[in-house]
Amino acid sequence: MPRATNSPASRARRKRVLLRAKGFRGFRSKLYRYAKDAVRKAHTYEYRDRKKRKGQFRRLWIQRISAATRNEGLTYSRFIEGLNAAGIEADRKILADLAVHDAEAFSAIIEQAKAGLEKKKSEAAA
Repeated sequence: MPRATNSPASRARRKRVLLRAKGFRGFRSKLYRYAKDAVRKAHTYEYRDRKKRKGQFRRLWIQRISAATRNEGLTYSRFIEGLNAAGIEADRKILADLAVHDAEAFSAIIEQAKAGLEKKKSEAAA
């Protein structure tokens, strides 16, 4: 009985890996042996970095909010505390967008946060 190698499927598999490795440097894009490892590693990084991107955006939003609140004489942590005390539920993405594009609206939110801090302070003193 002749030996069956399943050549069309294995050729297609190798071709698929080499197509995914297109653009890699050197033999990592030319030779299947090295391309398969490079593609596997690239998929690992791709999956990991999709998760990391969310944290990076959160850090960016916090930096923008912090810079805008410092201009108003407040720190980021006090601002968030004031928002919670005032009962304002806005996520950091929206707050950062307001801080960058609509300074007047952000100033109004900061005033509400300051009022919330004062209210919290008076309740604690009483």
